[in-house]
Amino acid sequence: MAHINEAGVKKINEICDRYIGEKTPLMMILSDIQNEYGYIPLEVQQIVSKKTGISVAEIYGVVTFYSFFSLEPKGKYVIGCCLGTACYVKGAQQIIDKFSEILGVKPGETTADGLFTIDALRCIGACGIAPAVTINGKVYPKMTVDAVQGVVEEYLAKEGK
Repeated sequence: MAHINEAGVKKINEICDRYIGEKTPLMMILSDIQNEYGYIPLEVQQIVSKKTGISVAEIYGVVTFYSFFSLEPKGKYVIGCCLGTACYVKGAQQIIDKFSEILGVKPGETTADGLFTIDALRCIGACGIAPAVTINGKVYPKMTVDAVQGVVEEYLAKEGK
């Protein structure tokens, strides 16, 4: 989405129009854009600003404050490793380190093939099944370092790799 075409601008304007009557539409607009495109680059923020009258600075502040919004495209499979207290004390750091080792990227980065992004998350509310990992909404409870390779292979198999 390096440069947004006319159809993209039209779609973003349509998303903004959905929330015209709302008192505070920004979170809903950004959420819909994130769901549609996978990220919210500065160019999109400028379009939203022009359409809504909300300053780019305010939009950027919201996008960078909330971890579920992204300025960069994410991989097809987003691996969320919870590093909240319960998960952390049960070995979550070693789990995220293993994902990083296998995939060759650090948390917050995406593999060169665009398949995987690793995200370090704060508490995801799954303390009873700690340490927890999510991949595109699927929860992997009581994850272990030894299970990481199998999980990666599961997704590579889906891609025929």
